[in-house]
Amino acid sequence: MKLSILDQSPISSNQTAQEALNESLRLAQVGEELGYTRYWIAEHHDLPGLACSVPEVMLSYIGAGTSKIRIGSGAVLLPYYRPYKVAETYNMLSTLFPNRIDIGIGRAPGGSAEATNALSDTFLQQVWDMPKAVEELLHFIQRDFPQDHPYSKISAAPVPDIAPEVWLLGTSKKSALLAAENGLSYAFGHFMSENDGKEMITQYLDAFESKKSEKHPYVILTVSVICAETTERAEEIALSSFIWGIQQGKGEGQQGIPSIEEAKNYKLTENEKQSLEKRKQKTIIGNPITVKQQLAELKKYYHADEMMIVTITHSPEDRLQSYRLIANA
Repeated sequence: MKLSILDQSPISSNQTAQEALNESLRLAQVGEELGYTRYWIAEHHDLPGLACSVPEVMLSYIGAGTSKIRIGSGAVLLPYYRPYKVAETYNMLSTLFPNRIDIGIGRAPGGSAEATNALSDTFLQQVWDMPKAVEELLHFIQRDFPQDHPYSKISAAPVPDIAPEVWLLGTSKKSALLAAENGLSYAFGHFMSENDGKEMITQYLDAFESKKSEKHPYVILTVSVICAETTERAEEIALSSFIWGIQQGKGEGQQGIPSIEEAKNYKLTENEKQSLEKRKQKTIIGNPITVKQQLAELKKYYHADEMMIVTITHSPEDRLQSYRLIANA
């Protein structure tokens, strides 16, 4: 089973943002040692508890500290940016780190309405124009604009020997069909979706096959996982991220991911208890044998080619150990 890492660069209640970002590098290094296929880092804006707002800067840091694991964005929030600038940025990374760069493209705001407005006056319009932006980005990456196109004479320099690989990330029918239409691999965010992921992936595969392209469809399923030596310990560790998620929903959580003790002492309302149970249902929690089995079942059910794991814990050591146990299993 191919395994990969999605890192949201979480900040724990006893950490600085700098420490959290250094732990992201350590995670990528450990992932490389363990044989994980790729490491992606997410883009978030003004979200307390998450340190990475500029993936391309972190990818320079991650790339310099690793040697072979594929690295990329999960995702570049394309409605904020011009495709040409994204192509320049990731061509630059591909020049520095040949045959290792992925451009994961998404359309989510990645933060509050205020942060969205601060980043762009036209975000909603750009979401609407996403298909055009994806097409333009691909032309810059593949260097195949029609000769009469106004951008046909410019390149997104530096042009690498091996172009970065473009992915589409999403949780909707729109994203699935857009990926298929452009012949792109597709990453479905199971961990953040209430939609029927199997339906989306089936639509992607069917639409891709109907194009009769020389390319082949490829699916990553991104899943939230907490693994520990015992299921009891994994459930204890997982409580921190669940409580933090509930705090975020209330406009709290500015102090970062609470410790296990802080999470245990947090007073929940009845509605919050129900919310916690829903969060548990979307997360694989257990010992290595249980986690391996559930990952295999999800992979088969969703027809996924690769499983990408996101893990948020208070302790960086618990997070690294979770990835170690899964890889070893």
